[in-house]
Amino acid sequence: MALGRARTQIIGWAERSQSQPMTRYRKGLTSGKGQQKKPNHHQPNQHHSKQAFVKQLSVLNYYRLALACLLVGLCLGGRLPTPLGSFDLALFEHVSGFYLMACILAALALHWRRPAIAHQVPIHVMVDILAITLLMHASGGIRSGLGMLLITSIAGGSLLMEGRTARLFAALATMAILTEQVYAELQGGPATDYGQAGLLGASFFATAILAHTLAQRLRDSRALAERRGLDLADMAQLTEYIIQRMQTGILMLDDRPAVRLVNESARRLLNLPAASEQRLLDELCPALGARLRDWWDNAAQEPSALRVSDTGAEVMPRFARLGSDHRAGTLVFLEDMTAMAQQAQQLKLASLGRLAAGIAHEVRNPLGAISHASQLLAESPALDPATNRGDYRLVEIIQEHCARVNDIIENILQLGRGSRAQPEEMALRPWLEKFITEFASSERLPPPRIGFEVEPPELSVHADPSQLRQIVWNLCHNGLRHGGSTLQLRAGINAEQPWLDVIDDGPGVAPELLTQIFEPFFTSSAQGTGMGLYIARELCASNQARLHYIAGSAGGCFRIVFADIRRRQVA
Repeated sequence: MALGRARTQIIGWAERSQSQPMTRYRKGLTSGKGQQKKPNHHQPNQHHSKQAFVKQLSVLNYYRLALACLLVGLCLGGRLPTPLGSFDLALFEHVSGFYLMACILAALALHWRRPAIAHQVPIHVMVDILAITLLMHASGGIRSGLGMLLITSIAGGSLLMEGRTARLFAALATMAILTEQVYAELQGGPATDYGQAGLLGASFFATAILAHTLAQRLRDSRALAERRGLDLADMAQLTEYIIQRMQTGILMLDDRPAVRLVNESARRLLNLPAASEQRLLDELCPALGARLRDWWDNAAQEPSALRVSDTGAEVMPRFARLGSDHRAGTLVFLEDMTAMAQQAQQLKLASLGRLAAGIAHEVRNPLGAISHASQLLAESPALDPATNRGDYRLVEIIQEHCARVNDIIENILQLGRGSRAQPEEMALRPWLEKFITEFASSERLPPPRIGFEVEPPELSVHADPSQLRQIVWNLCHNGLRHGGSTLQLRAGINAEQPWLDVIDDGPGVAPELLTQIFEPFFTSSAQGTGMGLYIARELCASNQARLHYIAGSAGGCFRIVFADIRRRQVA
């Protein structure tokens, strides 16, 4: 029960999603209260389905057929119970046979739907009135009690037809009874009793009115139930649509815990297979299962973030009980930390920009003076490289390190001045072709030393083109600097997330350095500043992308995992 109620409650937590056609939901909105067409009780098929109407008429026909078979069977047996056929046995036998044939024809007409179903009801009732009145006359008139059989026919017809027609049936039956009484008196037939005939006619009208009132209430209840069912179906579809389109991952678990519901965001964040429902959480994601049990033990404990793979997104789980304890089920919200990291990155870049301005003011002027003094000292006639090689080497060291410090300051200023990312959807293949041409020309590399592959060829990514150029440029330059002679750029897509690999044929990164390569100012090269990979990773974060090093690959391989283009970008 709690799992069922949660589907409706999730609507309150839904985020704004993209607009797509929802035919069934729109039909539900246009059929809401206040816009419903007023039921037309003159047409029974508008109150309930045609199939239900046929079923009810079939039940009435089965009763009539059973009654006719009973009467014919008694006639064939040769010993009719009193008072059946007591006044005119031949008439009774002929009418019984006629009634059986009429019931059989009615069954065939109902099967063939000819004439129209709505037209068959009055025909059935009028045949009943005629046949039962004749049987009553042949059995001694009103006192035979056969007139009570008309109540069932009138009640059945009143349940299937509208009010005026039902009262018409009662009037016809009353007139038939009274006509039979008048005819019997005029012909000197069975004894007449107009008082009893009048009471029987009154019972016909009472039956018709009560049956019609009951039928109308049943039809109204059915129509209301159908409208409520349609509204619930539309609401369930809308809820399912919202859950699937939410950017927040949603998992609904039972007490085992097994997955009862999972949306596309959760499937992507946890890299779940397509058929995840009804499977245990520990089989799908052991790390999330462990955090769920920790939360069951101590709900006040703040859960920690998890990452399902080396290149996967960092995910923060949040848990909520659907009942008083975990046996009632658990709702899991999964937040992608990329958007939060991007906002923190913007704040960090703003602070770094102010710091960089201070560094430029406090360091660049003294550094410029030192560099200029070293250049003048190197040009001094007293410092001859041939006769005073040691002192001249010291001047060179000063100039080299001044240039290195200036590069560090330039990188910090560039990071601090970094403008807010302006992501746009762009085709990756033509962009890579243009980039390779520019990079090869700048680094004076022959074209065969840089290859690329994009699968599928029409692959698109969501990123800032200028910042992506800087990221890939840094990665390519880094690969050539650390021993690589050729570069390979490969792009693809996995779980709706595009990726781009920058691969070189160098020795790769030593395992003991993997945790440090993205730290600022860390470098294994005496000529490097240690800012290239750090800046590349920060720019990736600005574009809601992730930069990873793929360990164990041949050579060095850095992978850029772009943001899912279906997800809303944080402005």
